[in-house]
Amino acid sequence: MSSYGSSSTASSGSRTNGMAIASLCCGIVGLFLLNIVLGPLAIVFGSVALRQAGTRNGAGMAKAGIVLGVVDVVLWLVLLAVAASNGGFSWYVGG
Repeated sequence: MSSYGSSSTASSGSRTNGMAIASLCCGIVGLFLLNIVLGPLAIVFGSVALRQAGTRNGAGMAKAGIVLGVVDVVLWLVLLAVAASNGGFSWYVGG
């Protein structure tokens, strides 16, 4: 009878870099919410993950996170330009 948790797949040493996963998640979520915050975070996390890619897996996810981070920042700049060309920003609060 085998003991609980002794699976050989659970103890394998090739794990994906957490920074690469964080970069990809920030890039994807940044497309929809808070792109000015999550875009640069995706770029930074992806850059750190690429430097660590020699010791851990996840270089592809890190590159995808960097690309999505750049798309997030460009999207924010486009939205800012569109808002500025329509007469600026107005915050309406109340009834």
